[in-house]
Amino acid sequence: MLMLDAAQTARALPWGPLVTALQRTLADHAAGQVQAPERWVLPVAPGTSWFLMPAWLAPEAGDLASIKLITYAAANAARGLPAILGDVLVMRASTGERLALLDGPTVTARRTAAVTLLAALHLAAQPQGPLLLIGTGVQALSHLQALAAGCGVREVWVRGRNPQRSRDFVQAALADDELQQHHGLTIRPADDLADALARCPLVVTVTPAQAPCLDGPVRPDAFIAAIGAFTPTMIELAPALTRQLAARGAVVIDSAAARHEAGDLLAAGLALDALPTLAEALQRPRPGGSVLFKSCGAALWDLAAARCAVAA
Repeated sequence: MLMLDAAQTARALPWGPLVTALQRTLADHAAGQVQAPERWVLPVAPGTSWFLMPAWLAPEAGDLASIKLITYAAANAARGLPAILGDVLVMRASTGERLALLDGPTVTARRTAAVTLLAALHLAAQPQGPLLLIGTGVQALSHLQALAAGCGVREVWVRGRNPQRSRDFVQAALADDELQQHHGLTIRPADDLADALARCPLVVTVTPAQAPCLDGPVRPDAFIAAIGAFTPTMIELAPALTRQLAARGAVVIDSAAARHEAGDLLAAGLALDALPTLAEALQRPRPGGSVLFKSCGAALWDLAAARCAVAA
């Protein structure tokens, strides 16, 4: 069985092949060749939840199964630990043979950013940016890597919880081996949030989602990917902004489960049943006006990552 640590898992999930695996897996899902139940979330300790996310391909579509078993503990930062810990087990569906064990946090970071990349390529009016990142954690870095590689983003502004966090992230990003491959990339702290929002048609929120971090105003052509809030009680966007985006443009969700998992959308009181999923939006022309892409994560994305890693 292939056993990959975090660095090896990242190398097995390059952005181009990972996006291709996402598209292929979406097509198989539409053809009824994929089973991806909604994730199970179990409270295993105060403040810590266990996420179990299985998905599998029919034999004729690839005979592959994956299950991600991770814990999420928001307080782990104070303990000097990552918020997400765990693994993704990849198996041959028909026999149960173990094929690979992947680093769970790395799979989560890269497949989440790759889903945003796929959405931006099809839904953003200006996918090349400039980009505003709100948040300075693991997902901020993975999204920066993905959008620089896949959308050609070269101008980036970063807004952290405080100015020092912004500057620390900028220094770390400039030293990142993957980002150093992109010539002409500039990364600066966004000390003036209003100015950055006026400048950037591409906005990604990747915060711990304990309170709204964005209340606008945003550009009429803005593509906003709200990533940090993935449970009904988490929120990153002010409800008034979410309602405004829905009224003036379009809201797209990464999967049907977001209709009852996305705290940002629930807090805004939107009519969630009518919202298109990413799979549906990819089959339609790009909507006019601003676009809010709300991503909560799904086992389908982990299966696509497993598919990519095993093929690497």
